[in-house]
Amino acid sequence: MPDNSNTTKFDDIRPYHDEEMPTIVEKLLEDPQFKAVVNAAFPNIQWENFKTMLRTFKTPYELQSKFIKDQIFSFAKKTSEKIDCNGFQNIPKNQACTYISNHRDIVLDALLLNAMLLKEGFMTTEVAIGDNLLIYPWLESIVRMNNNFIVKRGASIHQKLENSKHLSQYIHFAVKQKQHSIWIAQREGRAKNSDDRTQESIIKMLAMGGQNDFLQNIKSLNITPLSISYEFDPCDYLKAKEYQMKRDDPNFKKTPMDDEINMLTGLKGFKGKIHFQVGRPINSKLQKINPDLNRNKVATEIASLIDHEIFTNYKLYPINYIAYDKLWGNRPQKNKYTPEEKKETEQYFVDRINKIDLVNKDVPFLTEKLLEMYAYPVKNQLNANEQ
Repeated sequence: MPDNSNTTKFDDIRPYHDEEMPTIVEKLLEDPQFKAVVNAAFPNIQWENFKTMLRTFKTPYELQSKFIKDQIFSFAKKTSEKIDCNGFQNIPKNQACTYISNHRDIVLDALLLNAMLLKEGFMTTEVAIGDNLLIYPWLESIVRMNNNFIVKRGASIHQKLENSKHLSQYIHFAVKQKQHSIWIAQREGRAKNSDDRTQESIIKMLAMGGQNDFLQNIKSLNITPLSISYEFDPCDYLKAKEYQMKRDDPNFKKTPMDDEINMLTGLKGFKGKIHFQVGRPINSKLQKINPDLNRNKVATEIASLIDHEIFTNYKLYPINYIAYDKLWGNRPQKNKYTPEEKKETEQYFVDRINKIDLVNKDVPFLTEKLLEMYAYPVKNQLNANEQ
């Protein structure tokens, strides 16, 4: 068990400790909303049997390894054709790392990563999750029981700075003292058009919590890029709809209900093939960065290194190449798909447009946005491979 001493300063964001599990479990079991969710999610399990089972898990690791792993694989297999992960040989032995990845599904990305790590005999990661997604009290309990730590979002500029420093200090504590790997997305929220770019603000945040200079603080986190590729995005039509709503109303903002719809759609929708690729840790490449550069330039170079590793490790599917050729096609990829696949894909896009319920539906605009979501990974990989 990791040493949990001197962690009271992180009590507001850290995962629950082992000794806290029984109390949190009992609190959860008294929540009628949680009971309703369990009954809906596991109709074949009697509530009393579920209560008995949940009480047997004394640590987050037991919960993950004995229950969540199998449930996630079972659930994901119903909505996907294949799930796999390569690159485990790149994971450093006996050293915690910071996985930074592109972000495709609000819920599944981190859950699948941890399930696959467990399947291969590795420890799970602690996962960064935004407090904007914790729309119900029971959700916070569940995510912190599942080794998630909280990223505090909206606040004043001063408070955001304090929150970032606090978060960074916790990440450094988790990786260097607890020796527990963590996962964090490369940007706040998902890149709706799949043009995945690591935000320099994420790099600057990660550097805040160390005790050395900017570059050394980043090196100490042992950043390991991770590429996530879904053949189909169940939320693609919702994202396209949101693009038009924002275009037509600059003041449009998603509601918590919108986040819930996106989460459920991503979970239940068909995703085709799912592939995770663990990249190579970037520390050897960080050695080549001039430490005398200012922080902005260093952050830019680090973000570029992460992006390059993510881009080159994408798993691309016919729909990606077809979308690229339809949208740009300056470097045709026709050898990557068949005429039958092209016909099926074109019908897929028509069907997705038909699912969008807007009064003033701008079909050309929506089609372009849908194509971008599938085309950008090809464009970015082609550019990365030429560098």
